[in-house]
Amino acid sequence: MNKNLINMIKTSLLKLPSPINISYWWNFGSLLGMFLFIQIISGLFLSMHYTPHTHYAFPSLIHIIQNVNSGWMIHNMHINGASMFFFSLYIHISRNLYYNSYKIFNTWMTGVSIYLMSMATAFLGYVLPWGQMSFWGATVITNLITTIPYLGNSITQWLWGGFSINNATLNRFYSFHFILPLIILLMMMLHLMFLHSTGSSNPLGTSSDLNKISFHSYFTFKDYITFILMIMIFSILNFEYPYVLSDPDNFSPSNPLITPIHIQPEWYFLFAYAILRSIPNKLGGVIALLSSILILYTLPLLNSTMNSMAFYPINQFLYWMFLNSFILLTWSGAQIIENPFMMISQILSIYYFIFFILFNFIKKIMENILIQ
Repeated sequence: MNKNLINMIKTSLLKLPSPINISYWWNFGSLLGMFLFIQIISGLFLSMHYTPHTHYAFPSLIHIIQNVNSGWMIHNMHINGASMFFFSLYIHISRNLYYNSYKIFNTWMTGVSIYLMSMATAFLGYVLPWGQMSFWGATVITNLITTIPYLGNSITQWLWGGFSINNATLNRFYSFHFILPLIILLMMMLHLMFLHSTGSSNPLGTSSDLNKISFHSYFTFKDYITFILMIMIFSILNFEYPYVLSDPDNFSPSNPLITPIHIQPEWYFLFAYAILRSIPNKLGGVIALLSSILILYTLPLLNSTMNSMAFYPINQFLYWMFLNSFILLTWSGAQIIENPFMMISQILSIYYFIFFILFNFIKKIMENILIQ
């Protein structure tokens, strides 16, 4: 039985046939696995000393940082590990968009599902310190559920466990934050299973069945290089600039009587937050927010014979404009809610969604030209 298991691991991982021409951009998938492992382990150690209670959550974090052996390091690894995870995730998605890897249907669909669950997990984790931004961020986001016609208020109160954010809410968020990473881990295994059944894509976008090599040692060595590089960046972030990505308001205990001047989420949610607040109507903003993520599910449904954007200048132009709009939306989401930032967010939000329409439309035109 053990020999069969070892042979299966060798066949599925070490001897996996991989396209010979895949570049370092393909390494971010394995980096995501590394950062997920770091998050699960560091979160496990933090949970041993964290107290999910509105009166003790913030003091328990102070206790972890100041009194627990290496608690400050574990805490830094966990909060910055989330940023590194989403940084790797966004590059991973961008690469898949550029090389049309979404055509691998099952792999793409499970990947987008992992993205959604990762966003939910990160939001729940952001609430747990019970600082000012944690409390008010949870208040703003959970209040969005009230936009659901007829049932919104009832669902919101059920989620809160009362008529406002309270101790029951914090306990529920803690439970979900603990269990979701394990579900993400299972989804990642499913993601890899689908990937191995179809094989990886490659920069050319063509079939590489006749030109593959063993994953080990060619690509494991490339993975080692990116692992070392990202761990170096991660270490510098943890030891030199541990709170550079954190909001200063979250270093104050939550106070329901004092609203922060500018409520904003973590940097990896800012693009969606900018889209949300760019629409004056509350329900319209919520629909736009959900659509900005769920629209990724529609990409494999586009019937296209084009294998990659790398050789089509118009598609490249659209792609880089889309990427710039994503970056600028992230920037505008961190600005105060007034003009010209609101107008910039609205223009960028329109282009964000138009990209997916133009992307399919221009592909159809290019295909007709190539066929003729």
